[in-house]
Amino acid sequence: MSDHVEGAESAHEHDVIRRQVTSYYSSKLAACGPTSRGVDWNGMASHELRHRQFLRLLDGDREASVLDLGCGYGDFCRFLRAEGYHGAFTGYDVVPGMIAEALRLHGDQGCRWRVGGEPSEPADFAIASGIFNVRGSVAVAAWTQYVHQTIDILAASSNRGFAFNILSLSSDPERRATHLYYADAAEMLSHCLKRFGRSVALLQDYGLFEFTVIVRHPVG
Repeated sequence: MSDHVEGAESAHEHDVIRRQVTSYYSSKLAACGPTSRGVDWNGMASHELRHRQFLRLLDGDREASVLDLGCGYGDFCRFLRAEGYHGAFTGYDVVPGMIAEALRLHGDQGCRWRVGGEPSEPADFAIASGIFNVRGSVAVAAWTQYVHQTIDILAASSNRGFAFNILSLSSDPERRATHLYYADAAEMLSHCLKRFGRSVALLQDYGLFEFTVIVRHPVG
């Protein structure tokens, strides 16, 4: 098969996945509103705990610009402002209703909200929270490729580094859901080390059935 045909098939699969993701989270928002459950988390406590892991990436730089891919209704922006971070913030989401809620809740003062899944402008740091979890009916191999492609988007959208979280295969097998995607932490760490260099950290010590990966770009 030619590279052109393979590329076309990959792009088609990517579009199908995005349509499925858009439909899923649109239904969650409609059912639960702009809340933690509306972005498919169990509640606010775990939602905020996930936010807190990304502070390791920002490393105390309260002026840094941040891009949130899959921002939902913009709660990470609220969290950052409450923590004293006031750099420019840009949120992207494929669900138009999420962006409408983000704008309603947080306005445009120091924040920009965009509908889409591929940022057109980079920030100092980029993060993605929860966007790799809901596989639905997509084949595991296709979803894994989608995850890797989206991680590349995060890398290209950040000047200094990026981070993401993902459900872990280290979770209890009986608690796993068939429609969710679980990643092997060691395999993901190896992938990021090979692709992005040695400045990679993996956090899996914060009490949730997931892990967070932090990648810093080489300086100079």
